[in-house]
Amino acid sequence: MTFRLAAYAVCIDAGRVLLVHHRATGHWTLPGGGVEHGEDPIETPVRELLEETGYRGAVERLLGVDSRIIPGAERLQPGPEHQNVGIYYRVSITGGDLRAEPDPEIVAAAWVPVDDVANLRRSSLVAIGLGLNEHTPADGHVAPVPIGGLVEH
Repeated sequence: MTFRLAAYAVCIDAGRVLLVHHRATGHWTLPGGGVEHGEDPIETPVRELLEETGYRGAVERLLGVDSRIIPGAERLQPGPEHQNVGIYYRVSITGGDLRAEPDPEIVAAAWVPVDDVANLRRSSLVAIGLGLNEHTPADGHVAPVPIGGLVEH
């Protein structure tokens, strides 16, 4: 089994959520990514937000933590099972200009009306982040998100 610790920025403004579109998977997801060696996880979503969208941000609060096991056959490149532990933060935009990452990994960044998210091909990370933002459970954990249709790992 492989393992990844990641942190994600949930940015909400005027009924819209900030999403990024990945080239490799073809789906929309939250700005965020792997916690680098020696990096405090609270710094990760702010760093990734700047890299992927051009926006500077500030963490407002911890929303919760999610742990998912992705079966090997369902991975983008089949392999061993993969555990992703995601830390979700509510992040406010403090400056910068919206743009896609200059790296070819992110092909677009956009503010999407929350009501329109259900119509997008998207990562389950989006549902997790929006769910934590809306309900903020006391234990910081959401129920599993069903995979299928427009929702992917």
